[in-house]
Amino acid sequence: MQRSFRHFVKTSPHWAVAIIAIALVSFYWFVWAEERYVSRATVVLESPQVATPEFSLSSIMGSGGGGNTHDLLLLREHLLSVDMLRLIDEQLNFREHYAEHGDIFAKLHNRDAPIEDLHQYYLRRVEVELDEYAGVLNIRVQAYTPEFAHEVATLLLEAGEDHMNEMGHRLADEQVKFLEQQMVRLEERFEETRAKLLEFQNEYGLVSPTATVENINQVVATLEADLARLQAQRSALASFQSSQSSELRQVERNITALRDQIIEQRDRIAQASGDSLNSVSAQYETLELQAQFAQETYSSALAALENTRLEAARQLKQVSVLQSPLFPEYPTEPNRLYNSSVFAIITIFLAFIFSMLMMIIKDHRD
Repeated sequence: MQRSFRHFVKTSPHWAVAIIAIALVSFYWFVWAEERYVSRATVVLESPQVATPEFSLSSIMGSGGGGNTHDLLLLREHLLSVDMLRLIDEQLNFREHYAEHGDIFAKLHNRDAPIEDLHQYYLRRVEVELDEYAGVLNIRVQAYTPEFAHEVATLLLEAGEDHMNEMGHRLADEQVKFLEQQMVRLEERFEETRAKLLEFQNEYGLVSPTATVENINQVVATLEADLARLQAQRSALASFQSSQSSELRQVERNITALRDQIIEQRDRIAQASGDSLNSVSAQYETLELQAQFAQETYSSALAALENTRLEAARQLKQVSVLQSPLFPEYPTEPNRLYNSSVFAIITIFLAFIFSMLMMIIKDHRD
């Protein structure tokens, strides 16, 4: 027996090495490897169904962010980040659990390992996969006790939801803060323009100089119509009466009075001194336009502020749990048969390739 085994090792050392390696690895997986419990969870991100307003700061600055897949990717990166590892280690003592449990190949060897090495170990025990077709995140946490696996998975969900909400709130708070600062400035500007308008009205004793000018123009038009009628009447009387007749002289006096009245009203509208109604009306219209523009800007800012507050609610991300963190009842890792079979198949395949190479080399030598 020993002689045949020695002959086998001598003639086929690669097959002997392959068999020994398969035996050792199988011994490790079936006897030595310590069992691990797996807690699974499936989550999806949802936002409150708040109607997007037509006018908001987002519509001015452009919509930001992608879709639900983009948010899930952000959540996945955060769950696998060093910050999340620090939080788990702080609240659940990640280092102690994996340093005290596990076999020599699977445990955390250095309880005080640097954060870079610890993070690499963390990625071997926590898996977060994105299912793009279903739009969900699948979370798997491996631990040496069912309680610790469940606690880590639960903490991942809670911290992930808080992080996504914090991101949405931060952007919304900055937008609201910016609009509130603009509101103060626009309110002061609106009050200033209204005060100037009221001061101008009180100074000239006119509520609306523009309306006053329009009324005077109507009066002048009426007077000019009366003047034209009297001039026609004078022409008719002059054709058959003497210029000294009382009726004709009365018409002349009426015509003179109307002309004086028309000149007086026109002087009220336009004078070279600069205090005429047309000048006052032009200044008033300028102040009125400024006040109207300030009012419209202030109203738009009020609407934008309110809509941005609604947008802040829409930015909230709720981690909806499709499968709550499983409290494992029996260990499912490592997959002993699968790991041993895969290693054996690969080892046999490599040994077979080595045998073929040895045969080719031997044939060339012969």
